[in-house]
Amino acid sequence: MCTSYVKTNTSRLIKKNKDWVKECRVFKEQWTNDYFFVQCKDRAVCIICKESVAVFKEYNLCRHHETRHKEYTSLRGHAREDRIQRMKGGLAAQQNVFLRQTQVNQAAVRASYKVANLLATHGKPFTDGDFVKECMLAVAEEVCPDKKDALNAVSLSATTMTRRIEDLGDNVYDQLNKKASEFEFFALAMDESNDVQDTAQLLIFIRGVSTSFEVSEELAALKSLKGTTTGEDIFVQVCKTMEELDLHLSKLASITTDGAPSMVGTTRGLVGRLNSEFEERGLTPPLQVHCPIHQQALYCKVLKWASVIKVVVHCVNYIRKHGLKHRQFQAFLSELESAYEDVLYYTEVRWLSRGRVLRRFFDLLPEINTFLQSKGETVRELTEPEWKWDLAFLTDVTEMLNHLNAQLQGKGKLISDMYSHIKAFEVKLVLLVRQVQKLDFTHLPATQSYCAEEPSVPFPVEKCKDALEMLQGEFSARFCELNVNGKRIRLFQNPFAADINDALPTLQFELAELQNCDILKDAFKPDSLIEFYAALPEETYPNIKQHAMKMSTVFGSTYICEQTFSCMKQTKNPTRNRLTDKHLHQTLRLATTSLRPDIELLTSQKQAHSSH
Repeated sequence: MCTSYVKTNTSRLIKKNKDWVKECRVFKEQWTNDYFFVQCKDRAVCIICKESVAVFKEYNLCRHHETRHKEYTSLRGHAREDRIQRMKGGLAAQQNVFLRQTQVNQAAVRASYKVANLLATHGKPFTDGDFVKECMLAVAEEVCPDKKDALNAVSLSATTMTRRIEDLGDNVYDQLNKKASEFEFFALAMDESNDVQDTAQLLIFIRGVSTSFEVSEELAALKSLKGTTTGEDIFVQVCKTMEELDLHLSKLASITTDGAPSMVGTTRGLVGRLNSEFEERGLTPPLQVHCPIHQQALYCKVLKWASVIKVVVHCVNYIRKHGLKHRQFQAFLSELESAYEDVLYYTEVRWLSRGRVLRRFFDLLPEINTFLQSKGETVRELTEPEWKWDLAFLTDVTEMLNHLNAQLQGKGKLISDMYSHIKAFEVKLVLLVRQVQKLDFTHLPATQSYCAEEPSVPFPVEKCKDALEMLQGEFSARFCELNVNGKRIRLFQNPFAADINDALPTLQFELAELQNCDILKDAFKPDSLIEFYAALPEETYPNIKQHAMKMSTVFGSTYICEQTFSCMKQTKNPTRNRLTDKHLHQTLRLATTSLRPDIELLTSQKQAHSSH
């Protein structure tokens, strides 16, 4: 096949067979090698003079070569190939200068986004970006001086960090919006607290599940309430959040709150307003969950025993309120080689405070008594056997309550797990009442330890028994809401152990099919409920899967809200009280999200340039 044939009939041959296109490319490569040209897109560039030929034809290349570089025709063989390769390398290096600079600038932008993400995740001030840059340059100066200019190109100023965090927060929200469109059902958990400037901040978390049982838990919104914080105000903000995420009320499976009147009020509270809205639309109201952790904290207050707490607080405050006494007490414990270095302050608002303070005080009781006597401070109760019995018993019971509280804490916990812990504690209380009556202190280590000292006064059985029974009654009253929904939770927790007669009519036939399927029974694992329900055949168990979807979205507690409020207190503190609500929202979103911001996408949307 001749060259002229390809040139004159290119359009016709391309239409007939794509192989002709490949042959045409081969001929073009032949021309470029013969005449010291390289092909760049749709034109040819001379590797000798760097000029380009617009029309890619053999005649044009030949004319340029004959008129400008005829002296190169004498080169033959390996000499010609070597010269061509060297010239091609030089041209490529020249062309890549701008490309390399662009790549360096893009890397600097990506690094800037990553540093901004770290600052937001750890709640650091935006101005810390400048300090981070100083650290980077100091390290580069000692470790890799040749990279100092590249690091200096990374822009980490406070203004840049602010823009980067805004971009990252918006990107995560866009991802959440996309996931929300795939939710089959979703649940909300919310709580309200004041920041350092007394602005009421309403946190709204969302947990949704898709048809493939992919569960997502994210911060849906942080709404700043400048005026009142009534149930109507909260209801408006919740509806606005659902509209922003394009979520319909029919998909709302449950609401979890802290039990405040503005949240759970039956008429003007958030729950009451939502129930009215559901009734107007002819929908089934969502499951309402009063946070078990708050319930448990309120439940603990029944066991006051002020005679013990007042003495403990008085002794601790006497030791710690003066710096000199505090240092002397620490030195005293050090001389005795005590297991502890200090006593703890009691803070009522902290969930685990009382149990830890009492345990430390009970373990250090002899040392505390000796130290107080050396300072002329006589506390009569510290030597009374009756008071010591009360201290030991209260220490054991509060530690049990602390253990339950710690079990209920945690991010992403299912309602079935929390229900199991609550039911187990209820059984433990029944056992304790029986054991206390028999003076069996197997599960009361502090009481057992004091009993080994053979005190002169016997253990106050009736007093402690009455306290445990009072706890039992309060426990049943506090968690009656969970017991009402116990059958639904139990069905989700283990469908093979559920009673078919107690199930809804729409679930009974499917349960009968499921409970008699040996293959699924063998595949069932209580610690992987989501995976089990995701693998159930949709055509056989549609209603069971729908029930599982709803229950898997339920927030077992508002723990994630409490955790985020702690993060908010750290982020917007007295030294950062000018942080705007918008930037606080973006910072908390990045600090709590499980999604990864798409930094590559954000970088591609920015014009890369060096730091200035």
